[in-house]
Amino acid sequence: MEKGSISPIFWKNGKLVILDQTKLPNREIYRELGTKEEVYDAIKTLAVRGAPAIGDCAAYGLFVSARNRKDQDLASFLKGIREDAEYLNSSRPTAVNLSWALKREVHVLEDFARGKTEEGKTGADVVEDAKEILLEEAHKIWNEDVESCRSMGEYGLSLLKPGMGILTHCNAGALATAKYGTCLSPVYLGEEQGYGFKVFSDETRPLLQGARLTAWELHRAGIDVTTICDNMASIVMKNGWIDAVVVGCDRMAANGDGANKIGTSGVAILAKEYGIPFYMYVPTSTIDLNTETGADIPIEEREGAEIREMWYREPMAPEGIHFYNPAFDVTDAKYITAVVTEKGVVYPPYTENLPKIVKQG
Repeated sequence: MEKGSISPIFWKNGKLVILDQTKLPNREIYRELGTKEEVYDAIKTLAVRGAPAIGDCAAYGLFVSARNRKDQDLASFLKGIREDAEYLNSSRPTAVNLSWALKREVHVLEDFARGKTEEGKTGADVVEDAKEILLEEAHKIWNEDVESCRSMGEYGLSLLKPGMGILTHCNAGALATAKYGTCLSPVYLGEEQGYGFKVFSDETRPLLQGARLTAWELHRAGIDVTTICDNMASIVMKNGWIDAVVVGCDRMAANGDGANKIGTSGVAILAKEYGIPFYMYVPTSTIDLNTETGADIPIEEREGAEIREMWYREPMAPEGIHFYNPAFDVTDAKYITAVVTEKGVVYPPYTENLPKIVKQG
């Protein structure tokens, strides 16, 4: 296969299609999403996951919702789309790409509607044109994601050397984006250039994205990958097998604190202890300058059933006990060696340098 060629979400023959990641690694099943409810459910249940892919799915999902609307005038159509965007945005709280993509789509639609209203054109024909505006913007968001990931891969590869052992947590590969991935993009590019990386993928409890998804896509691409339980990260670092840690990010605050899959902060602390560089890969669309610190990032909490029984033939904990199941944690900026974006590599102080990279043309 072409390295990084998996796409978990795409538009084909007028339909929104996703690779259902809840079925991996044992079954590769693609689903068509034809209603806003199906899009909401796909995001909520993690059939689509990974911050950039969630944004891509939401962008196409808003068009799917628009296509199903029967509004005959522009004002009622715009009102309905705003409501649909709020509905889709409520599917998951932490990944900022979700709200970013929806706000971008609504903004483009509002600009279009404003111009048409000034021209006195607000009928059914204009509503159909408005729907196409949403589809065009969704295509742009998807294509920009592909380009962004490729660029992050090139910048990220400049930080790595052939033969390195690389530890990653969760899945920020091709399955989390339109293509290539964020933190795994340099791994794919390095493979094309014969770098011979040896990747260690944390299992990533309780949803096992590292075992089910990262290991699946890397092995499928012919890349050397070893899966370890999360509590083995320390020993592989101590053994000298890890030269760099690469992870993704679902939302980065203005001060450089980054929210990522639960367990990431522990890996960062270990990397600091062992003197291993810790690189967080963050598209600029994931940098939220309106969020001052990581303490202000909403952390999604999920059902305890994911810990107790989701992946097991029989329950793995007693019935009736309490569970705490945060989906993310926040890695403090002081543990992040560098932030890799599609516009370049950002080093501390992040409070000064993140705004510069976001505003960079």
